[in-house]
Amino acid sequence: MQNNVMINYNNKFFKPVRTTANGETSRDTVFHYRQSGNVLTAEYSGGKISAGHLIGLVNEQGDIDMHYHQINDQGELMIGVCHSTPEMLANGKIRLHEKWQWTSGDKTSGESILDEV
Repeated sequence: MQNNVMINYNNKFFKPVRTTANGETSRDTVFHYRQSGNVLTAEYSGGKISAGHLIGLVNEQGDIDMHYHQINDQGELMIGVCHSTPEMLANGKIRLHEKWQWTSGDKTSGESILDEV
């Protein structure tokens, strides 16, 4: 386990500011991140998502490789994988640039941007 992670996401909240059309998140979705060592977890909901969870690993640069699953407002279980790259904003907050792919449904890929709130 890595203990020298530069960015710590523990107890931070993020909201999407942009996503491709095949994504289910929106500005109404709120992610609550928790981190212990280099292990990241989060719970999220809002908008089209009734409940969601993710689990991933954070590297020394703060990049996150994660798997996620969620129940959407249609009652469907959707799962996928995501790679997030952090950007430190001038206000000290974190912006995450995400490249993701559904591993369920149509298996399409997309991109999202999440900002720390």
